[in-house]
Amino acid sequence: VQLQASGGGLVQAGGSLALSCAASGRTFSIYTMGWFRQAPGKEREFVGAIIWSSGTTYYAESVKGRFTISRDVPKSTLYLQMNTLKPEDTALYSCGAKLTDGTYSYSRAYAYWGQGTLVTVSS
Repeated sequence: VQLQASGGGLVQAGGSLALSCAASGRTFSIYTMGWFRQAPGKEREFVGAIIWSSGTTYYAESVKGRFTISRDVPKSTLYLQMNTLKPEDTALYSCGAKLTDGTYSYSRAYAYWGQGTLVTVSS
């Protein structure tokens, strides 16, 4: 499975940004896809995840109510709509895919990763 993330950029606080993650290869084997982010000097943290078949979503508390994860199964594409952005949302955002059930918030559970896209929120 290959993943290609896009959509990052610079936005003012309170603004919105949408990220995409296009999957290719053995996409039929994907069980869960997730978004993680890593701010400078910090560890990678879970943002949200979606069960590919059912569309069930999970979010980190810090983004719940502001971010929305969705997917387009025929296009094998994962989305992250980010609203009411805050400066603390500034990070490199990466998408991951895992082929098995189980924990979705632990980055090491994901076998495949995209290259990441930078989101910068100015105050």
